[in-house]
Amino acid sequence: MEQLLVEISRAHFPNAPAPPAQVAAFEERVGWTLDPDLRAFYLNCDGATLFRPRPYAKYRILPLAEVQRARVVMRGEDDDSMGAASWYTLLYLQDSDYVLLDVSRQQDGRYPLLDAFHETYPLEVRQIAASFREFLERALSGGNRLFWLGE
Repeated sequence: MEQLLVEISRAHFPNAPAPPAQVAAFEERVGWTLDPDLRAFYLNCDGATLFRPRPYAKYRILPLAEVQRARVVMRGEDDDSMGAASWYTLLYLQDSDYVLLDVSRQQDGRYPLLDAFHETYPLEVRQIAASFREFLERALSGGNRLFWLGE
């Protein structure tokens, strides 16, 4: 994870780090803990854009203050018919599309990431990476393309 964070700091557009107290307050607010990769990322930078600065970035990793239940962000309701309570927004991809974190499932202590296309959410949500680390590796090596869409 350390090499990925160095790459983000060197060649991309990171925000300032989140202090440990901010991370703790976030975890208290949402009721779950960041996995090791996410914790390392947020202690290094509280969000970032990859490849291009805002507002032109395809990849905007949200700061902790903007990580929320996906159904509230994408449908405006905190109701089970609007998606799982365990899905949280993690990346904004423009045009109201997001990459979500599923905090109900852990693989090797890490949360999987899901594609959430605004027009088919919540009916069609699919896993695109087993962890944040895998997501970053694939995104950074694939250039400014949404790797799971084969762009």
